[in-house]
Amino acid sequence: MSRAAPTPATVTVHVPFRLVKRGGRKEMQLPEGASQTRRTDSALVKALARAFRWKRMLDSGEFATIADLAEREGIAPSYMTRILRLTLLGPDIVEAILDGRQGAEVTLAGVLKDVPLVWERREGRLD
Repeated sequence: MSRAAPTPATVTVHVPFRLVKRGGRKEMQLPEGASQTRRTDSALVKALARAFRWKRMLDSGEFATIADLAEREGIAPSYMTRILRLTLLGPDIVEAILDGRQGAEVTLAGVLKDVPLVWERREGRLD
């Protein structure tokens, strides 16, 4: 009788990834070519929803100025102005954000800082 080779007590699996900070939380980033599930950035989606809601309220004449609306919402007018800039994003960018297809580098802080840059590079950064 011959004996089979003994089964090792532990199995080691190596998964290449790196941790990145995104929106104040840590997230796993897989290597190029690895299939990745779609993940919506809840902070970015919430900001988009607020921006379009506030724009609709201003356009309807419900509030005369951003300062009036900001006072009612209990936030600083400067913050509201930055969030309202999200309404200037192209429809393809908004759709990609809502579908979770934006790249990991597209965050709320980055979009608020670089709205014109995102607009100019929308195809390269989101795919």
